[in-house]
Amino acid sequence: MNYQESLAYIHSLDKFGSRPGLDRVRKLFHKVPNVLGQHFIHVAGTNGKGSVCEMLSSVLVQAGYKVGLFISPYIVDFRERIQINNRMISEEELAEAVTFFKPIMDDLNRDGVIITEFEFLTVLSFYIYKKNRCDVIVCEVGMGGLLDSTNLIPYPLCSVITRVDLDHTAVLGDTIEAVAYQKAGIIKTYSTTVLAPQRREAYAVLEEKARQEHNTLYRGEDVRLTVTERSADGTRFIYEGMPMLLPLVGSHQIDNLRCALATIEALRLEHNMAIPTEDIRDGLLRVEHPARFERLRTDPVVVLDGAHNPNGLSSFAEAVRAYYPTGDKTLIIGMLADKDSTSLPLLKGLFRRVIATNVANPRALSAGELAHRLTGIADEIEIVESPRDALDKALSYGGDVFICGSLYLASEIRPYLIDKN
Repeated sequence: MNYQESLAYIHSLDKFGSRPGLDRVRKLFHKVPNVLGQHFIHVAGTNGKGSVCEMLSSVLVQAGYKVGLFISPYIVDFRERIQINNRMISEEELAEAVTFFKPIMDDLNRDGVIITEFEFLTVLSFYIYKKNRCDVIVCEVGMGGLLDSTNLIPYPLCSVITRVDLDHTAVLGDTIEAVAYQKAGIIKTYSTTVLAPQRREAYAVLEEKARQEHNTLYRGEDVRLTVTERSADGTRFIYEGMPMLLPLVGSHQIDNLRCALATIEALRLEHNMAIPTEDIRDGLLRVEHPARFERLRTDPVVVLDGAHNPNGLSSFAEAVRAYYPTGDKTLIIGMLADKDSTSLPLLKGLFRRVIATNVANPRALSAGELAHRLTGIADEIEIVESPRDALDKALSYGGDVFICGSLYLASEIRPYLIDKN
């Protein structure tokens, strides 16, 4: 199979949807022994897990480790999901791996075992990392934790849980405690758990699970750092006596930073990993995370963000208010129907106009329904069905443009905007 055929095959599995449970993927893992016997950093959470994964990968690569990075979703190129040393694997490598797995998948299908796209991608990526002899794999959970296909990782170096909030409520539960219980599912016996700063009710669940599993607990709030400046360029801070810059915008990134640094401290102390302070500084400086309050233009400003749940929208609104308090601002927003839209009032008063648009996903909330839910958020509410047309319309007003609501929306608008630059 060539690259395009491999992509088509992977996407053909999407029709089976997302189905929590480990029985199916366990059978696929059984066909490729030893891929689970690698060094993993397993990262779950509602918000911030992608940012924390990017920070950890960048620092570990800077420290001289060969690092596999498994994240989702992708923004522009599918291979963003499977990286080695912060570079996407080649098209040929992906095609070779899919070709290897195709007969195995056919055998399972004949036995009535239907593997979903994310399950397949999990096993595929672990196989590629094993083949490339990665020293450590930074692995982001797909959804939840307890029943996520990545949760067959038996003995992670660290189980890391970023901020817990309401998301995927139909699957994970409609209370913070219920969601935290699902996230806590990645905590394994006699291991190490790292927690980002949490709500009290989430922390209680996570701490209790870590205690039950006899884990050493590291907390992001215990990390000693001093923030010296927050701006639209990122956060400047002092850590271990050294000035550093994290080029990710927003006060929420400070919590993510604390989580990443707590993980690094755990790796140093619990696993004797050599990670010098200078490599932390240089690694963080190189962190890139598309569609996380990403400024793609400066005149006028165009900011792209994947905020789509209450905590994410709160952080997005806070950053707009802090760094772009004045001027004629337009927001483009598109959301999935299964996301909690009750937090939309957090955006009230920040923008002169809001353009509701569609998201290219079967689970999308229609632009018309979204516009109805946006009533009162801004003086002007518009509907533009196509995201690209929505961007053109927003730019025509001449002011600053902000985009949020879904990473699927970001994945369509980002390459279009870059091509226009």
